Amino acid sequence: MKLFDAHCHLQDPRIFDKAPQLIAAAVDSGVVRFAVNGVSEKDWHLVKQISESYPCVIPCFGLHPWYVVERTPNWLNTLKQFFEATPSAAVGEIGLDKGSQGKKVDFTDQVNVFRQQLEIAKELKRPASIHCVRAFGDLLQIMKSLGPFPAGVILHSYLGSAEMVPEFANLGAYFSFSGFLMSMKVHKAKRMLKMVPSERILLETDAPDALPKSELDSAHLVEGASLPEELQSIEISSAPFAGARDVSTFPKEALNHPENIHKVL
Repeated sequence: MKLFDAHCHLQDPRIFDKAPQLIAAAVDSGVVRFAVNGVSEKDWHLVKQISESYPCVIPCFGLHPWYVVERTPNWLNTLKQFFEATPSAAVGEIGLDKGSQGKKVDFTDQVNVFRQQLEIAKELKRPASIHCVRAFGDLLQIMKSLGPFPAGVILHSYLGSAEMVPEFANLGAYFSFSGFLMSMKVHKAKRMLKMVPSERILLETDAPDALPKSELDSAHLVEGASLPEELQSIEISSAPFAGARDVSTFPKEALNHPENIHKVL
């Protein structure tokens, strides 16, 4: 079966030096494309570099809401230059975040940066990969004001409500699911999934994050990332991560491998 990892971060400093091996292993398992998303000005050149080395990588350039405060005065021009130089690139990772991490960044700033990037996606007819945490009402309002989006927008790691699915879909949204889906209550996840048209379902790993909730002996971990000392004496098959509610309860060194897209499926 051929699969497309619709959202990952192979340029992440925790795994960048292992990217060749990770890509090779995932390709051997049936993954034919990877949409690799940048998050700030500091890593856009790495995303471009990976895409030039591996034709299976779709580069995506964007300013993630967590890194809005780090932007330089020239960030928007730099971003546009990357798109001019890379016709195959999509926009991402961009978005809105009112979660614990996002609260540290002024929301008005987040909105302004997000709108500018969504306008670029619309103008250039490029897809956009969107991060949204506890801000789906704000996101829908902005998308309605700028949409629809014929080139598509990807709601990455979608954990929103079932009720909002039709409105987002009408604007051109696709719904991408990662290992975080396994942390939802089963009845809520099933109800939401049933609302998503099958042709608008995408799969992703969000690697190296979003390690799927499963026994560690059945998950693909990034080699070279060892378990913390306090967990090394535990039998891996009975490790307590199977009931994890979110990625913060996994061992910090347990990094998600792109091969785990099969577990998401």
